[in-house]
Amino acid sequence: MNFSEFSLKKEILDAIEKKGFKEPSPIQKEAIPLILDGFDVVAQAQTGTGKTAAFGLPLINKIDCSKKEVQVLVIVPTRELAIQVSDELYQFGKYLGLNTATVYGGSSYQRQIKFINKSQIVVATPGRLIDLLNNNYIEISPKYVVLDEADEMLDMGFLDDIKKILNLVGKDAQKLLFSATMPKPILELSKQFLKNPKQVKIAKQDITNKNITQLYYVVDEFERDDALIRLFDYYDPKKSIVFCRTKLDVDRLSTYLISIGYSAKGLHGDMDQRQREEVIKAFKSNRLEILVATDVAARGLDVNDVDYVFNYQLPYNSEPYVHRIGRTARAGKEGVAVSIVTPSEFKALQKIQKDIKTLIEPKTVPTLNDLISKKQQKLIKKIEEQEILPEAIDLVEELKKEYDTSTIKYKLASILFNEIKFEGKNKIGKNYKDIKYLLAKLEEENKANRRNRGNRGYRRNRRRT
Repeated sequence: MNFSEFSLKKEILDAIEKKGFKEPSPIQKEAIPLILDGFDVVAQAQTGTGKTAAFGLPLINKIDCSKKEVQVLVIVPTRELAIQVSDELYQFGKYLGLNTATVYGGSSYQRQIKFINKSQIVVATPGRLIDLLNNNYIEISPKYVVLDEADEMLDMGFLDDIKKILNLVGKDAQKLLFSATMPKPILELSKQFLKNPKQVKIAKQDITNKNITQLYYVVDEFERDDALIRLFDYYDPKKSIVFCRTKLDVDRLSTYLISIGYSAKGLHGDMDQRQREEVIKAFKSNRLEILVATDVAARGLDVNDVDYVFNYQLPYNSEPYVHRIGRTARAGKEGVAVSIVTPSEFKALQKIQKDIKTLIEPKTVPTLNDLISKKQQKLIKKIEEQEILPEAIDLVEELKKEYDTSTIKYKLASILFNEIKFEGKNKIGKNYKDIKYLLAKLEEENKANRRNRGNRGYRRNRRRT
């Protein structure tokens, strides 16, 4: 099956092709026709299965992009997810002239209101949206309302806020509820607010390939480049992809890698089709060792011999993470996914681990001494396996005329060691003690946030009584 079978608008199909989507995922196959036909939908599927496209593609197909008014409201639990979903929906609808507004706390009210007033889709977190509605900063009547990651919003204490939002804006709208699990409060929510919804349930499966070893290294922001180079030197990948969040990062990092001798090229959405095809062809034919890319390359890039994927920066949520690391360990082979993480990204890392139900193993960046020791072991093995050539015997006999045997051995060994000279400081990033402390600190913050949310809910209930 391909996306053209859904009878989507040509501009949407062009956007799908540019993003590299080849065929619909199971959730997309099930949900898209139901949404196009106007049904309310309750869909249960894990993160990483393509849920954003499952609701985004049919809704963009249904709305009128010539009208600068809010027609779709998507409610999500976190700022990071709001940014990610908003960007993906924009990419699907940009050839139709679609505008999206992202609404979350901690950002300017006026700026967000300005974008809302000229957008067809609003992606919002519950708290900020309630503020805007309660204070009459905005007045919207969307035709379509989506609750994305509903169980996550329940866990974060947003259930009452969601009910209030649905009562304010969603009375006559087509409503879609997407959730990885279906706890009782979410089922009750669907019964209360959705009209005869169609049920879609995608069977649980392993989200990530069991043949992928997943690791992360903790560094400070200014150490990202040094850590990446150290990991390249230590693991010595034959073919690898390095993922960055932005096009600017891709351009800068690929230029830097080339300048220090790596065979690397960048790949991102601002490149024309011919440039992209040339880079991908060079990578597939092993003329490139390293592909530095935005998430545009995580879709549809079919290369079977990528042995390492490096997340230079973590993505904002788990869906792009799953697609990124899925570029390795293909066709039954094994692979390694390495993430370079700063302390400020620990929450994103924790969320990804929860979503994919896999523990990503913490590691410390190898020291310069570790690197030299590993390369030395490889040299020893190489020497042990090397056959003695007649030309080598002649060379040694010639050298004996001038030097004793020990000097010849040391000189030849020194030539070999010149091949493994490395630069940089000995230690990069955090050690295991630092990582343990940072994780404990994050857990304390999470507990405090849960207590605060519980107290806010208690105060709201007291005011009602």
